[in-house]
Amino acid sequence: MVRLGVNIDHVATLRQARGGKEPDPVWAAALAELGGADGITIHVREDRRHIQDRDLRLLRETVQVRLNLELAAADEIVDLALEVRPDQVTLVPERREELTTEGGLDVLAHRERIRRAAARCHDAGIEVALFLDPEPAQLEAALDLKIQAVELHTGRYANSPEGTARDRELLALREGAAIIGSGGVELHAGHGLNYRNVLPVAELPRMCELNIGHSIVSRALFAGMERAVREMLAAMRGEPPGL
Repeated sequence: MVRLGVNIDHVATLRQARGGKEPDPVWAAALAELGGADGITIHVREDRRHIQDRDLRLLRETVQVRLNLELAAADEIVDLALEVRPDQVTLVPERREELTTEGGLDVLAHRERIRRAAARCHDAGIEVALFLDPEPAQLEAALDLKIQAVELHTGRYANSPEGTARDRELLALREGAAIIGSGGVELHAGHGLNYRNVLPVAELPRMCELNIGHSIVSRALFAGMERAVREMLAAMRGEPPGL
């Protein structure tokens, strides 16, 4: 069964828009768990644009499922991860001007920095995943590091129109999944996945975990968080919504 990690960053984005106290991502996490989420994912950015240190600390105390912390390979954020000890960290690229993460890590260009951050977390007993584009050279370089998983960046697939273009991107994901599987690490995927496009990714061989946020939070505005999570789990299984 493929695990679902629910990313609640955009609950915090809505809170920060007014600089107040609500909606609280800690509440959102609890409701996502009630809806069947296997994990909660958050991204503590260096500029703290949405998730705050307070959120991370409270979530570590309250989340009963897996807590996955996305972070840049920056010493300050890695120090925070080592202090709070999430179940998993996912190293991602980060640019201050981007609206959301725009691509995978460049392991080839920043190998030593990524290696050092991954090793620090691994040695502290935290599982490590790398967020990578489905590019063979990047994937193969990552397999030499101390990691437990690779999360394939599904943005190009999700943003491609249905038909030949999307089929081409799905093939790239399938080929990337084969490389990851041959390296003996877990296969994860995420970015841009929604209720309409998730099933082919969920059905990739050896898929273990999907991390989905924006689509679930958007649906939750109208249907509630618990129902939105249940409907995503159904979509991942190819079942009608609500089952």
